[in-house]
Formats: sequence, C-alpha cells, structure tokens
Amino acid sequence: MCNSFEGKVDIVRRSYLYMVSSMGDVVLTRLSSKGQIVIPKALREMLGLKSGEVFAMFGEDDTIILKRVDMPSDKEFEGLLKWGSKFAEKRGIRKKDILRAVEDERGGGG
Repeated sequence: MCNSFEGKVDIVRRSYLYMVSSMGDVVLTRLSSKGQIVIPKALREMLGLKSGEVFAMFGEDDTIILKRVDMPSDKEFEGLLKWGSKFAEKRGIRKKDILRAVEDERGGGG
C-alpha cells in the first residue's frame, strides 16, 4: 500500500494514463458542493445529449455509470396506465394487492 503523497499522485497519474490509452480522450470534471457533475460540452455534443434528458445512474466502488433513459410522452404514459388498469381488472388484481406486493418487496411486509 502506498502512503506517501507522491506515491498516491503517481497512482492517479498511471490510472489516468491507462484510461486515456484504453478509452480515448478522457476529460476530468469536478463534483460541485451541490453534488452536480458537469458533462463537458464536447461529450454532450458527441452523444447528442440535450438539457432535461433523464439518466439512470448506477454506482459501485469508485465507478459511476450514467445511462440515458427515454421517458414515455404523456400520451404514451396515459396509454400504459389504461393498459395496466385493464390488465389488473381482468385478473382481479386490486390496489391493496399491489401495495402489499411493493411493501413485501421492500422488506416491510409481515
């Protein structure tokens, strides 16, 4: 294990160089005091990202992965709700059944 400051800097430098060589251009960004991370403009343009887009976020150890999520339009969501209601009605599923299943899944059921 490396305890000296210089040793830690060297580890960071080597990790950065590895990322650059294996992934192409790597840009560093900083976490703000509000917990925000800026996606650099060049990367936003390359990926076609627009303001207001929704992302799923996964994290483990020292890695964070963002995945763009296409949210349904209001009309599509309304259609999903209607379909779900008809599905539940045909099968005799009641609201309290769903709430109980959610509670059981979250570990709060008894």
